[in-house]
Amino acid sequence: MSTAPAPEPRDPKPALVFDDPLSRPSSDDTDRGWGERAEGDGTADLRRFLDEKPPHHI
Repeated sequence: MSTAPAPEPRDPKPALVFDDPLSRPSSDDTDRGWGERAEGDGTADLRRFLDEKPPHHI
């Protein structure tokens, strides 16, 4: 008869967290979450403004 090897210790399952999810900011709470650039250059900002300006704002 052969003996089975001892089972390897497994990582514990992640615990359920019941804290308030609204107490932490989400990625949508930041400009980066909305796709904004972290730092901008004034010239690039002006170029973007002029490129995205609606035609009725001449």
